[in-house]
Amino acid sequence: MFFDIRTIVGGLLGCYAIVLVVTGLVHDTAAEQAKTGGVNVNLWAGLGMGVVAVAFVAWALLRPVQVPPEARPADTDEERDSA
Repeated sequence: MFFDIRTIVGGLLGCYAIVLVVTGLVHDTAAEQAKTGGVNVNLWAGLGMGVVAVAFVAWALLRPVQVPPEARPADTDEERDSA
């Protein structure tokens, strides 16, 4: 499950989301708000990424990859005769 692409993408998005949320909470200056029209873009982008990260990890947990069992070749007459 750890090497499932959904888990990897969810983990990376989660890490970036944490960084953006912390940046949005700590480094929200008047100059930053002037650039974005008064919207804290880092905070909102981080929250959005966090939601997507949780969705990816939930998807990986709720619908795990099913590995089909190995198909064995049918018994041949030669195998039965030698046994």
